[in-house]
Amino acid sequence: MEYKPNEIKEGITLHQIPNDRFKTNLMAIFITTTLTRENVTKNALIPTVLRRGSKQMPTQEEISKTLEEMYGATFDCGVDKRGDNQVLKFYFESINDNFLPNGDENMLKDSLEKFLELVFDPYTDGTNQFKPEYVEQEKDNLKKIIESKIDNKAKYAMDRCIEEMYKDEPFGLYRYGYVEDLESINAENLYQSYQQLLSQSKIDLFVSGRDNPKIKEWVNQNPNIQKLAARKPQFVSISSKPKDAPVPEKVVQESMEVTQGKLMIGLDLAIEDTNLQYPTTIYNSILGGSANSKLFQKVREEASLAYSASSSYVKNKNNIFISCGIDIPNYEKTVEIIKKQLEAMKQGDFTDEEVENAKQGLLSAIKSVNDEQDTELMYYFAQELMNTKHSLKEYSDRISQVTKQDVIDIAHKVTIDTIYFLKD
Repeated sequence: MEYKPNEIKEGITLHQIPNDRFKTNLMAIFITTTLTRENVTKNALIPTVLRRGSKQMPTQEEISKTLEEMYGATFDCGVDKRGDNQVLKFYFESINDNFLPNGDENMLKDSLEKFLELVFDPYTDGTNQFKPEYVEQEKDNLKKIIESKIDNKAKYAMDRCIEEMYKDEPFGLYRYGYVEDLESINAENLYQSYQQLLSQSKIDLFVSGRDNPKIKEWVNQNPNIQKLAARKPQFVSISSKPKDAPVPEKVVQESMEVTQGKLMIGLDLAIEDTNLQYPTTIYNSILGGSANSKLFQKVREEASLAYSASSSYVKNKNNIFISCGIDIPNYEKTVEIIKKQLEAMKQGDFTDEEVENAKQGLLSAIKSVNDEQDTELMYYFAQELMNTKHSLKEYSDRISQVTKQDVIDIAHKVTIDTIYFLKD
């Protein structure tokens, strides 16, 4: 059975992922909109207010009771950053109808209805605003989340490196927003932002589980879907467009009470062809994306300079981020060795065996994508945003075709943008 996307209305898509291997149905709604400084904090707040109550379930207690009556169904939400977009994420999981004790129940249909109500029909008490009490409480909770970002020093260093690389650009914004914006948010203007979000954003509804031919019909007939208008969605289709021009290497150092230095190096990739994401994935694996990578072996194992040394590839923005946890006096020597590894990649100082090992590791990871419902679902959503629409087999085939020369070619397109160091 194959993945099936269907446009419900312009800008609103139903994605069906038939899968007989699980005892649950997993549904997700992703509301994707462009990141802006004006709305980033409001958008981060909206999911938390929506989970407080819907029109038919106006309190968290009633939501919890309903979920319990549905054999322990679960509802969750969050917010993410994908390229220059902010994504509001909602999930609903319930038992598959085939495993219910009562054959007369239609759990999939009931779950779909409850899920769409929770996201698209919030509790307003008959007014054009959210419940003020819910908004104020969730503002306090969001403030704590924003303020706690310094607790995870590695994540904080990553966020700060991105901020420095993308100053005054959407990708540089923090996905949860800013404390100073919270004061001006109230129940009325937050509800207005929510309505605007629903009328302008890209909306994707995913349904993963046993196939049912009536899913599309149920979605089309649902009153909460019917009230949504077609739209030309305001979001940035993620592509492989590089920065307009290479930038001079920038060094940023900050002091904080830390016992271990956090080194982040942001790399730019001068690629425009989306097909180059495949050799870039191999490049990243050899550089720092695996336990046998150059960074792990040279920086951590041989030189003993780092407690951790790795790299991650952010396809959405054509960046690779190198991350090291080091003793603070080892900063200069660590940077020197990392630069040598970048140069070694350009010179082809790696073996065909390393390329093959990287490919096999990635192919193994691709094979495991549909072992978990949420992983499979997120794969197809990522494809949707990248506008590549490759099946897992196509993805595997493209990885398999990568050669050593392809990886060398990518290495010559890599430049250092920002070196960020968090020290004491």
